[in-house]
Amino acid sequence: MSDATGDPRYRNPLAERIDSDPENVEHGLASLVLTIIELLRQIMERQALRRVDDGDLTDEQVERIGQTLMKLEERMEELREHFGLAPEDLNIDLGPLGPLLGD
Repeated sequence: MSDATGDPRYRNPLAERIDSDPENVEHGLASLVLTIIELLRQIMERQALRRVDDGDLTDEQVERIGQTLMKLEERMEELREHFGLAPEDLNIDLGPLGPLLGD
């Protein structure tokens, strides 16, 4: 590695520790973004099911929510396939707290 002047004797130890391979960066970023989206999708699904169970929604609203959640799940599957990720790749292990996403 060289510095901004092109001196090959200069080595940046931080840059050596960071994997800056564009393909790995893209894969890692895609994994992180899809994990956040999946977490939000699961939260929305739980909220919708709670509202259905409480009887707060009309039949039309229940149908619309069901269709929306199915489409979102299908799109998530497409995105996971595009980036070569399995569902379990999105489930971050939080150590003693357990996995981020539900089963």
